[in-house]
Amino acid sequence: MPFAKGDFILIDYVAKVKETGEVFDTTKEDIAKKEHLYKEGEIYEPKLIVVGENWVLQALDDNLATFEPEKPNTVEIPPDKAFGPRDPEKVRLVPLKRLIEKGITPQLGARIEFNGKLATIRTMGAGRVQLDFNPTLAGKTLVYEATITKKLETIEEKLTALLHRRIPLVEASKFDFKIKKTEVDITMPEDAFYLEGIQVAKRGLAMDIQKFFPDINAVKFIEEFKRPKPAAPAAEAKPEETKTAETPEAEAPKTETVASTTETATEKQATEEETAKKE
Repeated sequence: MPFAKGDFILIDYVAKVKETGEVFDTTKEDIAKKEHLYKEGEIYEPKLIVVGENWVLQALDDNLATFEPEKPNTVEIPPDKAFGPRDPEKVRLVPLKRLIEKGITPQLGARIEFNGKLATIRTMGAGRVQLDFNPTLAGKTLVYEATITKKLETIEEKLTALLHRRIPLVEASKFDFKIKKTEVDITMPEDAFYLEGIQVAKRGLAMDIQKFFPDINAVKFIEEFKRPKPAAPAAEAKPEETKTAETPEAEAPKTETVASTTETATEKQATEEETAKKE
């Protein structure tokens, strides 16, 4: 048996409805785009699963122990082990005006919240709307095409994967772990300080670590606020005269000065010759 309860694995999958072939979930970005499931900001990558923790449907989790690493596997899950049979009692007709009063603009096939419960709009007409409160996949046989891409072995790999599961929006490599005998210290990067829900994520991560590593009694999160580095001083401007001397326009005065000096020397020579003749 390649895998056992408690093993940390990464799994890629495509989940379909058997009756229609419709893809309803996947970890692969290209498939999500092809099937119009792609959501901006969502991370598509192999998913962390701890075998036996039911982080996926239990019927799929129960089959993970039979998988071979890096080999495609297919698991078929009947309705009674997926989202249950479809219950006709959970389908109701509601006056259209009641939805409008609640600020709901009904659209065929849309999922809405009505009286605190999720429902799918099945039909519309004659001033009434049919709401189906069954789960969208109720009564359907599901097929998972899955591959276990990696088994995580070291405590560092497992901690990094748990952290990435709880705080996916910040690269795990930016966190610094110090693992002691009964304590784990996690230095947080500034990118994570102000994330929405970060305190809940930290609490969940601490609980994960203490659950899967019984010897760890404490998890510390370190947030270090450093003084900003002073801005580099601006380069000193060169004197105006120097700038002028370097420009082509500045060459003219220089030539003029030389010409003026030459003219004065000629006049001096003529004066000396005239004086000599008189003598």
